[in-house]
Amino acid sequence: MEYSHSDPELLKQPIGYWSWAAYKAVVSRIQAALAGIGVTQPQWWVIAQVARADTVKTRAEVSGLLRNYLDAGPEVMEAEIDRAIALGWITEDAEGRLGSTEEGRALYDKAAALQDELWAERHAGISDEEYLTTMKVLQRFIHNTGGHGWHH
Repeated sequence: MEYSHSDPELLKQPIGYWSWAAYKAVVSRIQAALAGIGVTQPQWWVIAQVARADTVKTRAEVSGLLRNYLDAGPEVMEAEIDRAIALGWITEDAEGRLGSTEEGRALYDKAAALQDELWAERHAGISDEEYLTTMKVLQRFIHNTGGHGWHH
């Protein structure tokens, strides 16, 4: 791969710009690929939380966990849960417990396979050691600037 600058020049490049550019590239690719199978990224988050749960999760648990993803917020996540129910991908009982439908499970399987392909695409030519270093450096930047980040 050809880099944008020499190593000495890269050391002077702004992390804010490059982390933003990486974010935009990765998220745009994921969203476009998911749109190709008829699901939004927040809908994927919802069906994945329901499908992968070891124990049944409530609407409040799923919404609470996901509302900080990409600054979606509680209103967006509540609307996406409603939409997933309306589309027949998940169900909700009287106590707010969410479950997968047959259609939702099939969509989850399809989207999960797509996510695996996207993961491999993003990680091409990047060792586990490089990835781990990148994650630690990014988290250190967040810590050093007084920010916070968390992902399950």
